[in-house]
Amino acid sequence: MSFFRWRHRHRHLFLFVLGALALGFIVFFWGGQTNNESTNHGDSEQRAVREIGVTVDDVTYEKLKRPVYEKPPLDPAGVGELGIPVRLNLQGEEKQKEEESINKHQINIYASDKISLHRRLPERWNPLCKTKKYDYYSLPTTSVVIAFYNEAWSTLLRTVHSVLETSPDILLEEIILVDDYSDRDHLKQPLEDYIAELKKVRLIRANKREGLVRARLLGASIAKGDILTFLDCHCECHEGWLEPLLERIQEEESAVVCPVIDVIDWNTFEFLGNPGEPQVGGFDWRLVFTWHIVPEYDQKYRRSAVDVIRSPTMAGGLFAVSKKYFQYLGAYDTGMEVWGGENLEFSFRIWQCGGLLEIHPCSHVGHVFPRQAPYSRSKALANSVRAAEVWMDEYKELYYHRNPHARLEPYGDVTERLELKKKIGCNSFKWFLENVYPDLHVPEDRPGFFGMLKNKGMHDYCFDYNPPDEHRVVGSRVILYPCHGMGQNQFFEFSSSNEIRYNTRQPEGCVSVQKGTDYLTMDACHERGKSVPENQMFIFKEDQTLYHVQTNMCLQAVPSAYQGNAAPMLRPCTGSENQKWYFKERR
Repeated sequence: MSFFRWRHRHRHLFLFVLGALALGFIVFFWGGQTNNESTNHGDSEQRAVREIGVTVDDVTYEKLKRPVYEKPPLDPAGVGELGIPVRLNLQGEEKQKEEESINKHQINIYASDKISLHRRLPERWNPLCKTKKYDYYSLPTTSVVIAFYNEAWSTLLRTVHSVLETSPDILLEEIILVDDYSDRDHLKQPLEDYIAELKKVRLIRANKREGLVRARLLGASIAKGDILTFLDCHCECHEGWLEPLLERIQEEESAVVCPVIDVIDWNTFEFLGNPGEPQVGGFDWRLVFTWHIVPEYDQKYRRSAVDVIRSPTMAGGLFAVSKKYFQYLGAYDTGMEVWGGENLEFSFRIWQCGGLLEIHPCSHVGHVFPRQAPYSRSKALANSVRAAEVWMDEYKELYYHRNPHARLEPYGDVTERLELKKKIGCNSFKWFLENVYPDLHVPEDRPGFFGMLKNKGMHDYCFDYNPPDEHRVVGSRVILYPCHGMGQNQFFEFSSSNEIRYNTRQPEGCVSVQKGTDYLTMDACHERGKSVPENQMFIFKEDQTLYHVQTNMCLQAVPSAYQGNAAPMLRPCTGSENQKWYFKERR
């Protein structure tokens, strides 16, 4: 069934449900009452102009670009201005306060508080973006929804001012701040008093802790703009960030469009934007979001360097979507708690149900990635299980093989989500892998050849690999460690191409032997269509030995072989118990 036919049949039901959710859980605070009266009069004039169809000749283009508020004049000596890192070199009591702010927020709020709420960012986009022209009268309007929980004053309000000072007044319908039941004093009356002086800003409060998904839905339920734009509460918007998102959705209503997410350092607030080719989103078989370069087959869809880029998944915090299309897709899965996993679930749903997920290289938004999550993500596993159960079909087994504990995780009722999937005629996960993310290696997971790779002589020890960091899989030694049965760093697969693959993460690693060594390291697996390198080729013999073809040696479990740990080492083949291996799957 087409999007347009379905949406007219079900939009009233959806709005009713959202309305009930909003009335049941939120109290409204309307910001900027005095200012909004004059603003509303201006909005009426703008709407009238849109309807009449006045051309850009009637009003100067620069006037149409004007934001809600102009930024104050640049202070070249201002702390952190133009994204310069803040290095305070504190001592004593001040250093203690800085550390306390980091421990409390996982962001250096002590440094943030010294930066202007109106700071300017350096120009970080493709120069061609600056030459783009927009038909401001025809572009849709947007409501920017920002959910927060116990956010620091300066990072929250810098986000708000950044939106107000970079978004054309004619396009920004409103900012909706959603307080997800914060308990800190500065987010009570002081925040209400502050936003009361701002145009186009509204504050709504949840009556209990809802989590990111439902908090965003509360904001969406009262949004008046044509487009919903979701931002996190510690962002800074680059000049010209909004227009590309709205223009693309005007061109293709089923497109969900993300800005390029530029990193703002959590400690120094340095703006690390990159004007070059952005990366796109992916995932690994743990259902963890990953970044990777744009593949060649996706470049063919682009007409220029400033055209949108297809992305298999989104990071989740920052994106724009038609309000009508968001409703058609079933909005967010309200069975998901707090945050974590909702980004992949929504990404799968967009693609499998006929939409497009894209990144626009001309839209840049800076984002502070905290040192670690400032509050518990205990429900993230259940959220991932919900995504797997609804959208991954038989491929969910690849997820469970690598996360055996996920099988036991309660994930609630997904009946309604499965009905939605059927009702709007969504494609299979196989279709998604073949048409959207063909670069993702799909493990074979043949019975008896995946799971914990255990040694028969040292029967409580398994292959174990811990990458140097989350973003660099290769380069370290493979060791033996007491078997824990949790998958992850002890999950390996023996492929039909005679590789020992470590494929819980992306990119995948393959066990290899470097020339002149007798131990195992992790290297990149061979590229699709190319033969397996000899130093990565093993034969799993019927006598349970793992024979390395290039060296004519067998793998043997050797105690205290590497930094006090046991490790698999190459030794002449003897058929001893320490040279015998077997896979065990935990269920």
